[in-house]
Amino acid sequence: MAKGGFRGMSMGGMSMIKQAQKMQQELLKMQEEMETKEYTATAGGGMVSATVNGKHQVLALSIKPEAVDPEDVEMLQDMILAAINEATRMGEEATSAAVSKMTGGMNLGALSGLL
Repeated sequence: MAKGGFRGMSMGGMSMIKQAQKMQQELLKMQEEMETKEYTATAGGGMVSATVNGKHQVLALSIKPEAVDPEDVEMLQDMILAAINEATRMGEEATSAAVSKMTGGMNLGALSGLL
């Protein structure tokens, strides 16, 4: 690098680049932390529960025996989907809130798709 920094770039510009790099590092660290968190939700009055992680992977699924009715498999399927979808939504909401807090509500556009 030249003695005075990048040619044509002011010290303020260099400072902004350093701030952006720091924010990028913090966002990557936060993403790693969010991926390890787990979110559990229930459906059907607690008959079905699902746990997902920040990577949207289903980690656990619990079904109470009394929820299993061979005559109404569709209801059980709906409860499973509801629990998984709610747990996933909880994870997405937590990630979005963490990103918003870190960036001060600044819209990162395409960068937000990375998390």
